[in-house]
Formats: sequence, structure tokens, C-alpha cells
Amino acid sequence: MKHLPPFIKACIALHMAALVMFVYAPGLWPWLLGALILLHGGIAAAGLLPRCALLGPNLTRLPEHAARRNEVAITIDDGPDPEITPAVLAILQRYGASATFFCIGERAQRYPALCRQAIAEGHDVENHGQYHLNHTALSGPAGWLNEAGTGQATLEAITGRRPGFYRPIAGLRNPFLQPVLQRTGMVLASWTRRGYDTRQYNPEVVYARLVHRLAAGDVLLLHDGNAARTEDGRAIILEVLPRLLEELAVRKLQPVTLRQACENTR
Repeated sequence: MKHLPPFIKACIALHMAALVMFVYAPGLWPWLLGALILLHGGIAAAGLLPRCALLGPNLTRLPEHAARRNEVAITIDDGPDPEITPAVLAILQRYGASATFFCIGERAQRYPALCRQAIAEGHDVENHGQYHLNHTALSGPAGWLNEAGTGQATLEAITGRRPGFYRPIAGLRNPFLQPVLQRTGMVLASWTRRGYDTRQYNPEVVYARLVHRLAAGDVLLLHDGNAARTEDGRAIILEVLPRLLEELAVRKLQPVTLRQACENTR
């Protein structure tokens, strides 16, 4: 109980208060039911907003010391992909940039060499869950432990490095996730800006969304898995990433991994 976020503690207290009031004033049940419906609506809304911190700590921007160093983080979700990930790694190597790959456990098991290559080339592999199922946000504690905890074990076994960050599908979650993250030693990580490159087929639009008001401390989201493609079949990230890295250089912003930004406090 002591490790629960204040919002969840308040929700529990309100439930208990409603129960007490129902015992002593059962005639108030319509009002109590309405209040509880509104409360649960608020909880659901918090879980639907990827950058909301009411359900627990949520890394939406890099720490202030990283922003002062003009650092940004490029995060890449849903891989590894046997076609796209090698091309992404080649682009990053060409520009001398580091990125954070939020990998799906099942895909990592199919293509473990790509995860190891990412680590060897100075990137980080973090946890995007084991199965990447659309209904994960409806899970209870056991479901979250199966998704996040199994993904944690899978990626650690493959890379030899324990992930420190977890990102649920589209950032969707519920109050049962945070205790699992505490138990497994991970931090929830979302983003500052994204290009919606899984459903936007125009690389110009994706690029514009990423660089609009781009600033030190931003966390950018792209996808190597489930990537949308241009009319000629090229993954959007492969069109956007080189331009993005060039723009970062112009703005004197340094792409680093989440781990590098958070662990280096100098």
C-alpha cells in the first residue's frame, strides 16, 4: 500500500468511504454509485493517456541534467524486424547515433541476433512486453506479470542485460501495472512526441510531427516493427530517420539512449 501512487491511494480511500456511507445511509446508493462510476471513469482516462503520471511514475521527458546536455532520445518500438531493423541499425551507425529499441519478447526470440547486434553497437534493448496483445491494458496483476515480467526475462536472457524500462502497447495501462514494474525493477517510459508512423503513410507528415517544437530532453517515438510503408513499399522509419538525425545535428542535439540519459547525472 505504501508504494502505491497517491491517486490510487485516494481512489481506494474513496471506495472505502463509499462503502461506509452505504452501510449507514443505504438510501444514498444512487449518488454513491454515480460517484464511483465517475471515479472509475477517471481511472480509465488516466490509463488511456500515455503521458499521464496519475497511475505511477512515467518517464515522458529526459531528466533535466540530460536536457542541459542537449540530449534527446530516439526510441524505436515493435521490433526486431528482420528486414527493417538491420537497415535502421545501419543508419544509426552511419550517423554515430544511439537509440533505444523497445522490443517484443516473442520477436526477440525469433531474431535474437538483431537484439545482440543493437547492444554491441551501443544501443539499448528495453521491454515492450512478451506478446504485444491488444487487450493487455485490461490485464490484472497476473496478466501484467506475464506480459512485462516474461518479456523482461526473455530480453535479459538474449542480451545479457536486464531492461530498465517498460513501454506498454500505445502507452495504455491500468492501476495493476505499476506494482508489477516495481516488482520487476522497471520504469514506465512513454514519449514527448511521436510521428504515428504505423498508420501514417506520408514520411513528410511523420517527420514534421517529430521536429515540431523539438527541444532538448525530448523522447521521440518511431517503429521498426509494424511500420507503415510508402507507396513504393519502403518503411516510413527508413525515410524519416536520416532526415531526423541530420536535423538533430543542425540543432546541436545529441541522440542518446534512455539508460545513458538517466544514469549519467554529470
